[in-house]
Amino acid sequence: MTPDHRIAVCPGSYDPITNGHLDVIARASELFDEVIVGVVNLPLRKGKTLFDVDERLRFITDATGHLDGVRALPFSNLVVEFARENAAKAIVKGLRAISDFEYEFEMHQLNRLQAPDIDTLYLMASPQYSFLSSSGIKELATFGGNIEELVPEQVAARLKEELGR
Repeated sequence: MTPDHRIAVCPGSYDPITNGHLDVIARASELFDEVIVGVVNLPLRKGKTLFDVDERLRFITDATGHLDGVRALPFSNLVVEFARENAAKAIVKGLRAISDFEYEFEMHQLNRLQAPDIDTLYLMASPQYSFLSSSGIKELATFGGNIEELVPEQVAARLKEELGR
């Protein structure tokens, strides 16, 4: 690894990964030499996940296989600790709306207190994904909504299997 090798972490629960997440990851991969998609093993904020961490990692690995320098790893510690463990100097997050900004601003401030050497970059959601959330996808899947164009194919199949009525 060269001294100027730029590594970023894209953390999240990814329960499940959506095409909006994939858009942010792909755009981050154009800015950094390596992007580590950090999958929170046991997210505190969102509670129990529908899919276990291994399945979420498989979804991400399959959906990002065409992107150079992208890999998925689980983590169960502070995101700044995870970034340090992986030599990342940046955390990349996607923002959809003002409500995302308010939460992410607070997290950024807390992260900077813990690790002033790790910065956070925000990518605005592409317009076609500005409404997309994992929880919204799960609700659509529960009630038989069309999710095929919102998530990778294997994710859509598994959601229908788990949540379809």
